[in-house]
Amino acid sequence: VDAFTDTAFKGNPAAVCILEEEREEEWLQAVAREFNFSETCYLTRALASEHVGSADGRSSPRFRLRWFTPVEEVELCGHATLAAAHTLFTSGMVDSDTIEFMTLSGILIAKRVPETKSSDNSKIQDGDVPGKWIELDFPVVPIMEDDAERISSVSKALNGTSIVEIKKTATGDHFVVIPSGKEVEEFQPQFDEIQRCPGMGIIITGSAHPDSGFDFVSRVFYPKLGMNEDPVSGSAHCALAAYWSEKLGKNDFVAYA
Repeated sequence: VDAFTDTAFKGNPAAVCILEEEREEEWLQAVAREFNFSETCYLTRALASEHVGSADGRSSPRFRLRWFTPVEEVELCGHATLAAAHTLFTSGMVDSDTIEFMTLSGILIAKRVPETKSSDNSKIQDGDVPGKWIELDFPVVPIMEDDAERISSVSKALNGTSIVEIKKTATGDHFVVIPSGKEVEEFQPQFDEIQRCPGMGIIITGSAHPDSGFDFVSRVFYPKLGMNEDPVSGSAHCALAAYWSEKLGKNDFVAYA
């Protein structure tokens, strides 16, 4: 499934595997390695005892969800969660507009909601409901000060790029702010140097040009996870949204990745 796009072969692809029962981790990793996408996700139906009903006795469909890069399991992935929700909504496997996913990051919720912007229905993919988008409810990933040794390593990896500040996320990523979105787009990564940095990966971001129609620009690099650059990282926006909300004094964004 190509996530974050309405056009084939764009966005960020994820393999979505629906399993009848849990499989051993070695098998899950082997399949993910063979697909060689940035993420392969696995869905299994939750047990009846794992469903939590509302006050009126109804409950949303609940699935276990796991994400694997070609080299290891990760705790959170946005685009593969979106792909999983799309698959369930369009396959007829659920008859609800809400799905709950049991994950390593807790319960994540996907909702099918009315589209708020005009759309070209000729671009709606097979099985999609025209006028419907998928909304994900994800946790905020806190950002904190980084230590001097890590900052020095990241500065070297960025090879002279102008830096506004370097922080770290609670999930172990370096969070680098540079002067502008244009510089984010033009940045030439040196993946060998990035791989030598401590931590998991590097998020770089900068404010977008006022006339661009976007609020901020970002790119994400995870060579340690088997993907040099993630085309669109939903999980990175759990940190990006919190950072730019404080900087820009707003809660709704249009982001460019």
